[in-house]
Amino acid sequence: QVQLVESGGGLVQAGGSLRLSCAASGRTFSNYAMGWFRQASGKEREFVAGINWSGSRTYYADSVRGRFTISRDNAKNTVYLQMNSLKFEDTAVYYCAARETAFGVPRGNYDYWGQGTQVTVSS
Repeated sequence: QVQLVESGGGLVQAGGSLRLSCAASGRTFSNYAMGWFRQASGKEREFVAGINWSGSRTYYADSVRGRFTISRDNAKNTVYLQMNSLKFEDTAVYYCAARETAFGVPRGNYDYWGQGTQVTVSS
């Protein structure tokens, strides 16, 4: 079992920045690829960014590529999402997720989820 706790959400003006953190516990963190997802009100949850177990590979949704950066610190059991140039449409609950795999950056079928953190971008 892996426990994930997100933090860092909040209210920010359009064009601003936030950094989300996700602290993991319970299993060997470096066994897991990590992902960030988001769900806006009335919409389905969508993939935002992912990172492989070592941090050497990342993948982004088209909507955030060039503005968001995912990274991880395996010594701290933490994954981050740096969000720059935020837009109103980035408003959502952001979730981190873990999937036990040594292969690539999965875009789905994650095994463990955090409780989410709200990001609100004012226009």
